Amino acid sequence: INIMEFCKAFNEKTKNFMGKPVPVIITVYKDKKFDFIIKSPPASHFIKEAAKLKGGSQEPGRLIVASITKKQAEEIAKNKMADLNAHDLEQAVKIIKGSARSMGIEVKDS
Repeated sequence: INIMEFCKAFNEKTKNFMGKPVPVIITVYKDKKFDFIIKSPPASHFIKEAAKLKGGSQEPGRLIVASITKKQAEEIAKNKMADLNAHDLEQAVKIIKGSARSMGIEVKDS
């Protein structure tokens, strides 16, 4: 494939995600053309960002290293809704809470 063409297209589509990990699905065809699908950053990235952490707990389930609010969990769920296997916002929030819990991050109601 034409690397310069790919890099220009990739950089253009990901410029709003500067400094964030972005999952990408790349398809390269026999004629050397390509397509790619940009997904939103992982929920764990948004959770760590909200909790102001670089990493999760070394002992999740036993050691809580930070907390986020329910409102923050709802915002993360809204951002990730398209990528989550959830029918509504309430289910999406439960998924985000579970992810936070597995990272040693508590979700507080306040």
